[in-house]
Amino acid sequence: MKTLFKTWAASLLAMGVATSALAQSTPVKGAGNVTNTKVNGQQINITTQNAFAEVAVYSPSVIRVRMDKQPLAADFSFAVITKPGSAKANISQDDNQVTISTDSLRTVINKKPFAVTFYTTDGQIINQDEKGLGTSWVNESVTVYKHMQDGEHFVGLGEKTGNLDRKGSGYTNWNSDTFGYRTDQDPIYSTIPFYIGVHHNLNYGIFFDNTYQSDFNFGASNNRFSSFGARGGEMNYYFIYHKNVADIITSYTALTGRMKMPPLWSLGYQQNRYSYYPETEVFRIAQTLREKKIPADGITLDIHYMDKYKVFTWDKTRFPDPAKMTAKLKDMGLKLTLIVDPGVKAEKGYPVYESGLKSDIFIKYPDSTNYTGEVWPGWCHFPDFTAAAGRNWWQTEIKKYADVGVSGIWNDMNEISTWGQKMPDNVIFDYEGKKASHMQAHNVYGLEMARASFEGYRSALGNKRPFILTRSGYSGLQRYTAIWTGDNRAEDDHMLLGVRLLSSLGLSGVPFTGMDIGGFTGNPTVGLYTRWMQIGAFSPYFRNHTGVNTKSAEPWAFGEEALEITRNYINLRYRLLPFLYSSFYEATQNGKPIVRSMAINYTHDPEVYNAKFQNQYEFGNGFLIAPFISTDTYGTVYLPEGNWYNLYSDEMMAGRQQKIMPVSVQKLPVFVKESSIIPMQSLIQSTAEKPTDTLTVHIYKGNRNNTFVYYEDDGESYNYETGSFYKRTITYNAAKKQIVFAKAEGSQSSKFKHITLQMHGFANGTKLSMDGKAANVKTQFVSFLTPVSSFDPQGTTNSAEGHDVKTMTINNNSNTFTLSY
Repeated sequence: MKTLFKTWAASLLAMGVATSALAQSTPVKGAGNVTNTKVNGQQINITTQNAFAEVAVYSPSVIRVRMDKQPLAADFSFAVITKPGSAKANISQDDNQVTISTDSLRTVINKKPFAVTFYTTDGQIINQDEKGLGTSWVNESVTVYKHMQDGEHFVGLGEKTGNLDRKGSGYTNWNSDTFGYRTDQDPIYSTIPFYIGVHHNLNYGIFFDNTYQSDFNFGASNNRFSSFGARGGEMNYYFIYHKNVADIITSYTALTGRMKMPPLWSLGYQQNRYSYYPETEVFRIAQTLREKKIPADGITLDIHYMDKYKVFTWDKTRFPDPAKMTAKLKDMGLKLTLIVDPGVKAEKGYPVYESGLKSDIFIKYPDSTNYTGEVWPGWCHFPDFTAAAGRNWWQTEIKKYADVGVSGIWNDMNEISTWGQKMPDNVIFDYEGKKASHMQAHNVYGLEMARASFEGYRSALGNKRPFILTRSGYSGLQRYTAIWTGDNRAEDDHMLLGVRLLSSLGLSGVPFTGMDIGGFTGNPTVGLYTRWMQIGAFSPYFRNHTGVNTKSAEPWAFGEEALEITRNYINLRYRLLPFLYSSFYEATQNGKPIVRSMAINYTHDPEVYNAKFQNQYEFGNGFLIAPFISTDTYGTVYLPEGNWYNLYSDEMMAGRQQKIMPVSVQKLPVFVKESSIIPMQSLIQSTAEKPTDTLTVHIYKGNRNNTFVYYEDDGESYNYETGSFYKRTITYNAAKKQIVFAKAEGSQSSKFKHITLQMHGFANGTKLSMDGKAANVKTQFVSFLTPVSSFDPQGTTNSAEGHDVKTMTINNNSNTFTLSY
């Protein structure tokens, strides 16, 4: 057969049939050669033999590439909210190529055939189309094939299971309800088609803005290319180049938006369950939290608060007076969050259903009848959140919850999830007036539901910030909502997977993330639960949650030792709120996440991509967390470049080394980067309680320069948008041996009258001066954890580690002051 094919091919060549003609006879259609170009400002419009393209400079570091088989449609995106900025771009061309040059990169478009290569200004290849493949179509599916560089790593792509490094794997984006998903299952709940490639000391980002089902291949089943494509729509991607990964994330979030400041209470500990009911059970949980001195700020109600699972209703037997309940919880320092599902039961006489029919806001079949799918309440219609009318209707209905004092909205089942999980392709969505089938609208439904909830609740609460949570979403979701990783399992590998999911979401521009601490399905061991709660204290959204028909999972349900350990870490979380809140402020400014994969700051260190260390992450700008499983007695930590302090003992260790260390379930391994600046406060039981008037700033001696922006506002309103905040830049200058507190910015005064500086790693002979005058320094014993009884048969006790530090206290005024050492 092979001989016959060779003979046939040779005969065709002998007859003058070119191999390119053979390729064109296949079902795969490439773009072909460029036939016409037109420069229009900082973009170039291109016609090829088989397609139409547009390459535009969005900024000196961001190039957009669009291509379709037909003339390009009017520009539209649910994700991208910025227009191209003015950038100095030089566009030149000859018979063979078009060159677009900015001060950051050079883009070369080959004409024969169409192919794109991105270079640094000094000529290094950052990314290029694979020769001979480029961009092509198979029926309505479009894919671009990229040459895979030697040793290339791929990170990001949002909520994707598997390894931190995506090399060798393929992924599909189709938002899916995946109860109890496997640690290698794909897809799961959300779609963020943005990834970062790393090779040869270079790094770049690619955001593929196409809402159809999309597929990414990073060398799965081939050793030639990486690729991305979709089952319909345009080839439409943004190429981002910076020398630092953090700047790539900043540029990506400049395109897709950044989060607003969250309400302070949403950063506190949240106690959840599927489900807490009736009202007396809610109060029992609240009272026990307070009696056992477990700091907490929120309780969440799952679907059993509703009347027969119908959205925007209450079961009046279980919850006879919601307004009275939320008021009582508020008096206890606790906010209430409610779950909402998009399905509206098709039931005559149900006011929400009747209102939806009257407003004509449900998604429809092509014959204009409302689509009906089955979910918790039974057969339901679904609001069209891709239409302004649908979002406005939702906002009117959701106000009912604000009116009774509910503070947070949890959007669930918004993939869309229905029993059977097979919504027909021919369901029609408005898609902002452009009309789209389910195939195009599916992946943005969750994003637009979260948008409707955010905009509606922001309006309903007036000047107070809402807390919005979602299970599903698309790029840009960070503008409206936090996200959690869905219905995970109470298993060690799921705990570690959750860490990687948060790291990957952070790499993909989403800072406010969380997982069901302890696992949603199944029952964790005492050790697993304890370790997971420790990790939760170093997560952006700290939510303990378990499913129906599981054992109780409150901190007191696992014995006295587990209670002591978990309370220790919840306490530490609350003391760290000034650091955490300032980290969220940073996220609003530049998109940097709270959970930071080591790939952000140590991008070209090969150990970062070692599966042995892929679960380690930085928490804000200062901490390194090493999450071992509960049964480990020894573990190996990788410390990246620089010096690192053990949080509990202040032992300093050099970086770029693997360190074997004993592991105990009583302590999560946590390290502090040299030159770090960590502001902390006194312990409180909820954010409704005021801390003492002293802010403690921990400073760790080091050899690197560092800057930390300390930030306060009132924690609940949008007044910060008009200048009502307190912000202070604190700089550690290693060369000058100075720590400088810059003059405070903003119209708000700090809630702290005094600042206590606690100096870690400064030798006994170190002399400290404040603004040139000798400082009044004392020695103080510092311990971040209280002793925990081991409760073993021998009755031994594990004393919490601590250490002596140099301490000085000063008045907190708005002027600049300098500490020298």
